[in-house]
Amino acid sequence: MARHSKNNTSNSVFSYAEYKKLDYGTKRQRLGKDSMKDRLGCALCLQRARDPVACSQGHLYCKECVYTDLLEQKKEIKRQQAKLEAMAKEEEAEKERVRAAARERVLKDFETRQLGLGASQRARAAGAEDKAGSDVTRGTKRKFDFDKDEADTLAREAEEAALKQIEAEQAEARKAKLPDFWLPSLTPEALPGPLKDIKLQTLCHCSKPAHPLSMKSLVPVKFAFNTSSGQSSSSSTTPSANNDAAEAICPSCKKGLTNTAIAYLIRSCSHVLCKTCTEDLVKPNGQCCVCDAKAKSKDIVELAREGTGFAAGGIAEASKAGVSFQG
Repeated sequence: MARHSKNNTSNSVFSYAEYKKLDYGTKRQRLGKDSMKDRLGCALCLQRARDPVACSQGHLYCKECVYTDLLEQKKEIKRQQAKLEAMAKEEEAEKERVRAAARERVLKDFETRQLGLGASQRARAAGAEDKAGSDVTRGTKRKFDFDKDEADTLAREAEEAALKQIEAEQAEARKAKLPDFWLPSLTPEALPGPLKDIKLQTLCHCSKPAHPLSMKSLVPVKFAFNTSSGQSSSSSTTPSANNDAAEAICPSCKKGLTNTAIAYLIRSCSHVLCKTCTEDLVKPNGQCCVCDAKAKSKDIVELAREGTGFAAGGIAEASKAGVSFQG
């Protein structure tokens, strides 16, 4: 059957218009230049960074923004730690309840066996008296040796066996509830595992995966700007309000630092240089070409940048992963 409409459903695959109407699946969108963050933009507020600082992987922030974000993350970590402590206490209480149930079952089984053993002994004794009459002589009384270690071992083994039996009964009880078979944590064979030790720390979410971030690891950044008089000025803050759109330049070669240019941060002196000056002047000499500060290889960090809007200029497409089926 020929396709006569964009809503034709006789084909085995979706058309472009039909695919766009779906509520699931991965969505992709091309990004233009207007969707890209400026080289001097903060990764949190997306505005020009005020008192710019950078993390160990070159992501730029406003000092106020990143401090506020780190404090909020610490508050959330405290809340999560309180939840983890409550979960640990609940897990320990559940273990204690299971142990108490196992001990009670062991004692009940012991009492049941003892009652059965006593009844059988009395029955055998009565039969022997009827058979032998009064000619039966009494035997000698045996001495009972009590070994505490052996008794503790037997009690522990009996308790472990009772625990395994209780777990098997719980698994059988879960099978009768018809759980969601597509969720691994709710299958009948899935047992509640122990609570793992989770390390909570503040993170920088600009990279994938996120990396640890702390206030001590932040490095101040000094950009050089091209002023109206033709001279460059180096400052750790953005330009004044009257010259807020000033372009950041390399203080050595006066090249503009945009998203198309790769820039490096010298951690020891906070200067930002272009790739050419860094590779030709800084790395061979081991010092900054602006202030002669020592610069080791670990002190040179590439500043992160976003795309330019062109296919070969970095991030040019955004995607949002969706789930096709969810119970």
